[in-house]
Amino acid sequence: MDDARAQHDQLFKRLLNLFFAEFMQAFFPEASRLIDFQEVHFEPEVVYTDTPLGERRQIDVLVKTRLIGEDGMVLVHVEPQAQYQRTFNERMFLYFSYLYHKYRLRILPVALFTYDEEREEPDNFEIGFEFLDVLRFRFYKLEPKKLNWRDYVKADNPAVGALMSKMCYTKEEKVQVKIEFVRMLARMRLDPARISFLINFFEYYLKLNEHEEELFRREMGKLDKGEAAVIMQVATWEEELQIKAEVKHARKTINRLLDSKFGNTPIGIQEKIGQIDDLTILDEVLERLFTADSLEKARAVIEEALDN
Repeated sequence: MDDARAQHDQLFKRLLNLFFAEFMQAFFPEASRLIDFQEVHFEPEVVYTDTPLGERRQIDVLVKTRLIGEDGMVLVHVEPQAQYQRTFNERMFLYFSYLYHKYRLRILPVALFTYDEEREEPDNFEIGFEFLDVLRFRFYKLEPKKLNWRDYVKADNPAVGALMSKMCYTKEEKVQVKIEFVRMLARMRLDPARISFLINFFEYYLKLNEHEEELFRREMGKLDKGEAAVIMQVATWEEELQIKAEVKHARKTINRLLDSKFGNTPIGIQEKIGQIDDLTILDEVLERLFTADSLEKARAVIEEALDN
């Protein structure tokens, strides 16, 4: 699997793990009214071998939950599909068969078609004869590319906000789509970590060029003061999270450098590195450690940085 495909898969799995209830409520309301979202358990990664082909298959998102007013558990299987596959409906049935054989539970299968081509994807798989219908297997399907983004701008739903980046919009509407996404974030008042993920997801799929970014900044400047203040807070959270991520990466790089030069870094030194929060200082420490020829000299560099 190439890096872009892996990144795509991870983004959608993370989206569904963070906002499974919101995803179901927005796009499959009939089912969501009966799902007990107070009892949702994500099953560990499920991998099996497709015997005739000898290929390893990985089931992307599998949730064990209950239906309101009923005993026993059910499974919800969500399968994001990143590219067109002629036999995908058959694969959904094979996943269903394997999961039923393994768990012996009722299963609600959901296909999420995430590629940009517009095709008429089936939501069923059938086997039969002229004289007998042997099998009629059906599954829910969602094709964001066939949804108009304007129909969802008032949803105030994080799963919807993220998937607006994959919905139907014209090139001229890209700036407005991002504006409405940011306004939705401001109204939802989520915690910084979730906001950061949603922004990363959205911007991975909807990228503005330099001219569009300038138009975006101009339009944002026209918002009323109250809304602008909340949006600025969202932007501040995003910046703070980015800095924290860079600090974490810098600490990790320093520890790796020390390990490569002097063997396993003592816990005491690792703890001291963990106390440095300033990215500029961490960069200076890293530069000086390249020339340190002993663990004691490295320790002195780190302690000096802490004293300053």
